Amino acid sequence: MPTLPDFRLETYFSRWEFSARFHLTASDAQSMPVAELLALADDDGRERWESLTLGYTETRGLPALREEIARTYDAVVPEEVLCFAGAEEAILLAMQVLLEPDDHAVVLTPNYQAAETIPLSICEVTGIALRAEDDWALDLDAVEKALRPNTRVVSVNFPNNPTGAVPDLETWQSLVRLCDDRGITLFSDEVYRGLELDRPSLPQAADLSPRALSLNVMSKAYGLPGLRIGWIACRDRSVLDRLERAKHYTSICNSAPSEILALIGLRARDRLLERNRGIVAANLPVFDEFFARYPDLFEWRHPQGGCVCFPRYLGPDGVEAMCADLVDQAGVLLLPSSIYSSQLTETPTDRFRVGVGRYGPAEALENWSTWLEKR
Repeated sequence: MPTLPDFRLETYFSRWEFSARFHLTASDAQSMPVAELLALADDDGRERWESLTLGYTETRGLPALREEIARTYDAVVPEEVLCFAGAEEAILLAMQVLLEPDDHAVVLTPNYQAAETIPLSICEVTGIALRAEDDWALDLDAVEKALRPNTRVVSVNFPNNPTGAVPDLETWQSLVRLCDDRGITLFSDEVYRGLELDRPSLPQAADLSPRALSLNVMSKAYGLPGLRIGWIACRDRSVLDRLERAKHYTSICNSAPSEILALIGLRARDRLLERNRGIVAANLPVFDEFFARYPDLFEWRHPQGGCVCFPRYLGPDGVEAMCADLVDQAGVLLLPSSIYSSQLTETPTDRFRVGVGRYGPAEALENWSTWLEKR
């Protein structure tokens, strides 16, 4: 396999994520202590936790966990779920299993970097840009025009990271039908599903199509990234068989404690998601007030879903300098748009990622405001 390029986001975070005083660009919802999660456990979950033996686990994932994951879908059964060590392992192995060097893939931009660079390391890839001037809307005609006879995968991420975009139901269903009609596998990253405030969640791809892959994880909407538990749901069991064999070369199996804690979290998923939507809903007016103070410097709007968004910076110094100086001088961490640059399409150069899913952004915003006033 060719050498993958530097993972810009993780390299940037390795310098600042745990040293910056204020992490204002977090991509996950607010996490919680283990004791707080355990307080949500039912009797079975508590017994599993207290009697847990720290041995190896099943490659496909704890059966009870896969049963609970399947309950989050309408048409998926436990045998159609495969667990991974987070979402990143799932993305890597799915692209390796689905694509060959003579194939072609279509990928959205901007996007999580691995969604672009992993397929690009395997085959030819065409990018379809979500554009700010179109309200980050999915251009279905552009997707259709990009398809080729050898297109094997269309990879999407909704709610989108970093824009917070969510397509309307008709467009989403049309995309699924388009892929099915062409015999193309839709790879759907759905890790922010459940954090929509003013609209229902889209149907999951694995429910709509017997060949689509739905990716999810405990990290983002559920706010439990330390568990490192993700999964793919797919009704084509032959694909899951191939993914299982590929996983034998990576993590082999998941962490036993993490699987039990993920099971507890999923059994309490309604409470977790309600809590995290409440945090986002409470935070958005705080960000509204901050950005309203500086109309000459920022353009901002709420995410349609998820807990990240992609405001525009209008200052003369440029977004890269603003983000670098802000974290260095005021300890407030943002992600500049260069982190989301693409080899496939033009991407914005004047935007930055903000996270709205953590408790207490007011202090970070006040430090940011003080820094702006002193410039």
